[in-house]
Amino acid sequence: MGSGLTLGIETSCDETAAAVIKDGTEVLSNIVLSQIDIHQKYGGVVPEIASRHHIEAMFPVINEALAEAGVTLDDIEVIAVAYGPGLVGSLLVGVAAAKALAFATGIPLVGVNHIEGHIYANLLGGQEVKAPLVCLTVSGGHTDLLLIPRFGEYEILGRTRDDAAGEAFDKVARVLGLPYPGGPQIEKLAQGGNREAIFFPRGLLEKDNYDFSFSGLKTAALNFLNQAKQKGEEVHLPDFAASFQWAIIDVLTQKLMLAAEEHRVRQVVLSGGVAANGTFRNHVREEAGKRGMELLYPPVHLCTDNAAMIASAGYFSYLAGRRSDNALNAVANLRLGDY
Repeated sequence: MGSGLTLGIETSCDETAAAVIKDGTEVLSNIVLSQIDIHQKYGGVVPEIASRHHIEAMFPVINEALAEAGVTLDDIEVIAVAYGPGLVGSLLVGVAAAKALAFATGIPLVGVNHIEGHIYANLLGGQEVKAPLVCLTVSGGHTDLLLIPRFGEYEILGRTRDDAAGEAFDKVARVLGLPYPGGPQIEKLAQGGNREAIFFPRGLLEKDNYDFSFSGLKTAALNFLNQAKQKGEEVHLPDFAASFQWAIIDVLTQKLMLAAEEHRVRQVVLSGGVAANGTFRNHVREEAGKRGMELLYPPVHLCTDNAAMIASAGYFSYLAGRRSDNALNAVANLRLGDY
């Protein structure tokens, strides 16, 4: 029997992260070094700067994760690393570090899809996840609606055709002059607003269509601000933020509920950074409850990018017999089901 310990490494965007997980579900350490303060001045992540900071931080973060877990590399059974999707320069840093450690120690290596990691974050909160289920993964770069008949198998029901939900939040927040990342800032601003004050369009709501489109909503929101400026009218920002946020939440929830009903599942699952939005979670919980369904989502600190989720997904892939060799490379546009 092995130790059941997995070292996870995550560098898909602007967080340098490492974690040690036991048996795929117990978090022994989860270190996340964020670059938010560095990128805020630019209004978003600058890929070259992100990868440079990953290089500086990678091994100190790994060492901290091992130390906090009270283990050494000799205790680790498997190394799991996110190899896509994400910023290719950032991903390469984590992949290179993981391959170097695996080569030097002989520890098995497993490449993990970052989106799959977000799904497995739901196993780290002590809740019982039961497939089949429908999962909505919503983040800055991804909006994917998935049927999961059993863990490790994914049927993609719908995905974004243009801007992801988190990307729309960030772009509109930037125009409002709000700090990066924009989603939490808009949520905070929206708390004092009326979500019915302004009607914004909902894309792709026709029947039997589970894809998403938020570019039209983003354009409508920006046009609203520009027209008000041209007319010299003052925009009540809490109402604007609440209405914009509600347009996104409304579409996400409608499609999630329709998919869950069609596939007759008893659990619906949220994952990804936008799942940290309390207004979104509360609305989905309410709608799921009306239908006799259970809503699951990760602890808030595990909704955003972290290495614990990568370690969890990697451990279960390892148990299923998957291994990666020294040819593992970063894949910026990796999709679920691609290996």
